[in-house]
Amino acid sequence: MKRTQPTNMIYIAILRGINVSGSKKLPMVELRALLSKLNFTDVQTYIQSGNVVFKSDEKDQEKLGSQISEAIKKQYDYDVPVLVKTIEQWKKAIANNPFTEEDISKQAITFLAIVPKEEMKIEVDSKNDRFKIIDSEVYLYCPNGFGRSKLTNNLFERKLKTQATTRNWKTIIKLLEMAEVL
Repeated sequence: MKRTQPTNMIYIAILRGINVSGSKKLPMVELRALLSKLNFTDVQTYIQSGNVVFKSDEKDQEKLGSQISEAIKKQYDYDVPVLVKTIEQWKKAIANNPFTEEDISKQAITFLAIVPKEEMKIEVDSKNDRFKIIDSEVYLYCPNGFGRSKLTNNLFERKLKTQATTRNWKTIIKLLEMAEVL
């Protein structure tokens, strides 16, 4: 009987809160080595804020996120939330963008660990900033820049009672490009 090789899935992992304002320092070369020790293959990172593309035989995305988070905790003593998405989920998030008529450089997606319940409403005086929750993503349009916006990871985590991490469109598109060539 012929044995089939396990199929490696391609994943995009985004880590929250590393290398931000000098805290939770984690060089990407060390992150790549750490993930390779977890038997992930073709590990690649993008910029210094915890964006990783890799292959794994594991099919459980939540388990993958936990493995990465636990390995970081063990080696660096940092609590780092990690969200893991498939290429298909990433493409769907891009396709669902409700702000396609707006300046893409003023947009981002806050990725959530869960799909919020419909009854969860968020009211915030966000001036000209707008957001829309679709599935497990919060689409942001901040015409005055993200630095002044009240639409932050902390806001969404507090109101929706879940983990959240945000990426701008340049990073979102680059991670998809990296994943597609793995």
